[in-house]
Amino acid sequence: MRLTQYPIQVLLIFAKEDNQSNGFWWACDRAGYRCNVAWTLESALECFLDKHQEIIVIDHRNSKYFDAEDICRSIRATALSEHTVILAVVPRTSADQEETSVLPLLDAGFDRQFMENTSVTACYNELVQIEHGEVRSQFKLRACNAVFTALDHCQEAVEITSEDHVIQYVNPAFERMMGYCKGELIGKELTELPKSDRNSADLLDNINTFIKKGKEWQGVYYARRKSGDSIQQHVKITPVVGQGGKIRHFVSLKRLHCTNENNKQLYKSHREDKYTGDNSQSESGSYKCKNRRKDSVDVKSITSQSSDAPSLQTRRYSSMARIHSMTIEAPITKVINIINAAQENSPITVAEALDRVLEILRTTELYSPQLGTKDEDPHTSDLVGGLMNDGLRRLSGNEYVFSKNMNLSHTHLPVPNTINDVPPCIAQLLDNEESWDFNIFELEAVTNKRPLVYLGLKVFARFGVSEFLNCSEATLRAWLQVIEANYHSTNSYHNSTHAADVLHATAFFLGKERVKGSLDHLDEVAALIAATIHDVDHPGRTNSFLCNAGSELAVLYNDTAVLESHHTALAFQLTMKDSKYNIFKNIDRNRYRTLRQAIIDMVLATEMTKHFEHVNKFVNSINKPMASEETSPHSESSDTECTANIKNFPDNQTLIKRMMIKCADVANPCRPLELCIEWAGRISEEYFAQTDEEKRQGLPVVMPVFDRNTCSIPKSQISFIDYFITDMFDAWDAFAHLPVLMQHLANNYKHWKTLDDLKCKSLRLPSENNN
Repeated sequence: MRLTQYPIQVLLIFAKEDNQSNGFWWACDRAGYRCNVAWTLESALECFLDKHQEIIVIDHRNSKYFDAEDICRSIRATALSEHTVILAVVPRTSADQEETSVLPLLDAGFDRQFMENTSVTACYNELVQIEHGEVRSQFKLRACNAVFTALDHCQEAVEITSEDHVIQYVNPAFERMMGYCKGELIGKELTELPKSDRNSADLLDNINTFIKKGKEWQGVYYARRKSGDSIQQHVKITPVVGQGGKIRHFVSLKRLHCTNENNKQLYKSHREDKYTGDNSQSESGSYKCKNRRKDSVDVKSITSQSSDAPSLQTRRYSSMARIHSMTIEAPITKVINIINAAQENSPITVAEALDRVLEILRTTELYSPQLGTKDEDPHTSDLVGGLMNDGLRRLSGNEYVFSKNMNLSHTHLPVPNTINDVPPCIAQLLDNEESWDFNIFELEAVTNKRPLVYLGLKVFARFGVSEFLNCSEATLRAWLQVIEANYHSTNSYHNSTHAADVLHATAFFLGKERVKGSLDHLDEVAALIAATIHDVDHPGRTNSFLCNAGSELAVLYNDTAVLESHHTALAFQLTMKDSKYNIFKNIDRNRYRTLRQAIIDMVLATEMTKHFEHVNKFVNSINKPMASEETSPHSESSDTECTANIKNFPDNQTLIKRMMIKCADVANPCRPLELCIEWAGRISEEYFAQTDEEKRQGLPVVMPVFDRNTCSIPKSQISFIDYFITDMFDAWDAFAHLPVLMQHLANNYKHWKTLDDLKCKSLRLPSENNN
């Protein structure tokens, strides 16, 4: 922590200008200090309240002009003067005159006295000594205040004791955990507090041996709360070396041992005591907490009532319940659950070792599941294989080279309208853009397949993107135009309408309270930009196809996240090529780097080979801790507390942004049925076209079932929902609360199931086709 502030500010308070005031003025100039001069009490107070000077020099030589001690008391009466050094300039005494006591000065609030001396060097020496002495000490005190404020808001329990193990400080988290008030602990020796009898006999000796040698100790320890209950803690004790090179303090960090369920209940029980005060309030708070997800929990009953298919009734559960029993669970998640169970009845040494293992497992890339089909349905096998694998196989001869549409020149395109001057038919449609049921295909029609520019202008204005980027609306319009021009309108699915649909879904998610409270403005801007560019220049072919064809892009990106890497790289190339559409040209380098990294991370998250890794991480790091908190009968945690906790961990914000764009990218099954059917037809047509080309080029057919002559679109949709959509949207709904989406998903699944039961290959029921 930086403890000094440059330059030092000095306030001179003199009744009139003389050699002494000038001496201090030039001394400040030599020392590089900023100096202000005041000639009255009123101007002195006004200047101090404005500048908060570190050093104040007051003329105390002649009381007939003003009362120096009265001025000092007035300054000391302000809260801002706590860390200010005040110097009194007193008249020089003759050799035969007895020196006066400094006590009256100290009582008035002065820190030092300076014997009158007009020499600039003498004034300079005095000021520099004050800086290196009192001022720097005051900076350290300010830093201590900041540190203790941080400790007071820290979620980890902190206890500081003296070298003799007398408690000097405990933070609020420690009070909540142990059930004591701060006044009951400060000044007490640790030996005076009751001990738990569940620790082994040699544990305390082992701890003392470590810390007396100046070594840090950490491990699992049983502590006794004020109520008499024993709780298991993970403790880290660090000796702090101070003056004389000796240990002066011990800092203990304590957190509840997460694997002990009793600890969680005791901790929450004390939160009830601390924040509610009585049982009636606790019950009320608990009731509110348990019912905060009421709409999401009711999805099961709604679905059951609206469905006649038994399989549908059994497969739809409440989101909060399903996150603990994911259909496709990564092996690493199973390992963590087994270790958690094993810790319950393990000896302390074993539990400590297992706790370290869990910390390692939770921070490494071990969340990718082992895939296996739920049945022998070839639709499921082909769909999962085509989306989850890179599809790279040895080719006998032919290679497909994808020619990129790097259309960097757009002078021929007309300048788009401003958001205030769009045609009435478009403006009327955009009035409904905040609704989840917004019809993107109607916007596609009225904008001549250019929905991204118009929707982008509306959404970006709503979220203040231009203001954040400090760019003009004209620059933003030009950028949207360039990006949309590089989407292929010939693609049946991966075109600018899909990009606009993903942008709409992302904006909808950003409007949900818990999502909004968990992310910063930079995160919102990054998410909207990522949604806009996430499929730019998509060729209408999968990564597997490009790798099998040995395409230029697959070679460039080493067969790894080929399309996603290309989308981000091209988007930044297009943006930086011309200042007319460079939306990043006015932001500073550090903000740009942070924004760029967030955009890249989100677009790469749409690559499907890591789908289950992203979902499992979100469930383990976001859903399960929140579900454990919310379903507790004693919990009163609010959405504000939950989002504040998430904001404290940037990794969690990253997981939320990844999950958000993933859900926005494949939200078609959660749209109203009419839109869902249209999207299903479009993606199927794109897969059919790929299969046709694979056959023409003599390439391996990645998804043989997507043959336009034999494919059952309802069955392919059922497979996609079962394998990719259900678990992911249950997890996202548990976090963001999306009852409308979950109801659409249940209805759409019922629709596809009905068609499949009727052995239909078309998208609608025969009766609907006749109409």
